[in-house]
Amino acid sequence: MKNWIALPLALLIGCSLSSSSAPARKSVLPALPRIDVHTHVFNPTPTFHALLNRLNLRVLNICVLDRHSPAYSNLEEQQAAARAVFRASKGRAPWCSSFDPSDWEIPGFSRNVIDQLNKTFDDGAIAVKIYKVIGMELKSETGQYLMPDDPVFIPIFKAIEVRNRTLYAHLAEPWSAWRPLDPASPHYGYYKNNPDWHMYLHPERPAKETILAARDHILERHPKLRVVGAHLGSMEDNVDEIAQRLDLYPNFAVDTAARVPDLMLQPTERVRAFFIKYQDRVLYGTDLSLMPSQKPEEAVKEWEVIYARDWKFFATNETVEYEGRKIQGLALPEPVLRKFYRENAIRWLPGIESAKN
Repeated sequence: MKNWIALPLALLIGCSLSSSSAPARKSVLPALPRIDVHTHVFNPTPTFHALLNRLNLRVLNICVLDRHSPAYSNLEEQQAAARAVFRASKGRAPWCSSFDPSDWEIPGFSRNVIDQLNKTFDDGAIAVKIYKVIGMELKSETGQYLMPDDPVFIPIFKAIEVRNRTLYAHLAEPWSAWRPLDPASPHYGYYKNNPDWHMYLHPERPAKETILAARDHILERHPKLRVVGAHLGSMEDNVDEIAQRLDLYPNFAVDTAARVPDLMLQPTERVRAFFIKYQDRVLYGTDLSLMPSQKPEEAVKEWEVIYARDWKFFATNETVEYEGRKIQGLALPEPVLRKFYRENAIRWLPGIESAKN
């Protein structure tokens, strides 16, 4: 077996896929090639490319349209920047395109979106992201909220499937969005600073259960479409709920982007058992970003801190500190780590290691 982790082999011996025991490991970052499947990088700086090379890292660079955030308000600029980052990174940062759903009631919408997406595929995009504006914000002229299983998306999803791309679905939000602000929540800062997405302030909008049910309808309606549920599929506070969806829909996987703290706050053995049982269905992602307005050196330091924290949590049984709480690491078995950090990305995102532009 190839020793792809920079750890003594003796520490890996005896790692059983069915055992809940957690052998001791040191919190040393691995030498294995890793893939972060959820980032936002729109600055083709050499500092970032050096990070990729230094950590033997690839990333999926995701474009998304969010008019409430200046950094994500112009999709065309993002996609042009993503292509530039991909070229400058020598293929280490393939990208995920998106589309604007706001004109869905205009005749020809589906055809126009398909044409736009095909152009992004020809330009190297390996996936397409749909965003939480669908289900949480956009309304028809008659006042009905646009849901992700609306028939207008059927030909679009079919076209994505035909081109062998992956649908990235950020639908709904953490439960914190529908509850009063809670300083103990990992998402307190986000909703405090982004009231447009704090659903507690917008009780007229659809319930989280309604949005997730529509997402599940997509999975049922398009069984051959690969779908990655961003942010643990917005079921971040309960791995058992994620497991139920994974059992029902073999075309569904999830990433961990910006939701590792939610995993830390659940019982260690339950989370560890989930990762072992569903070792083929969870992808490593962070939601880290590097914008033109950021200082690259500072951003890269943040990336390295998050990567080190996450490795310590997933690969060791050392204590991880989060917001003053002490969390025991999962010490996942070596084969599970290999799938989580790389192999699942290759399976669920074809082209992530061979995309060309």
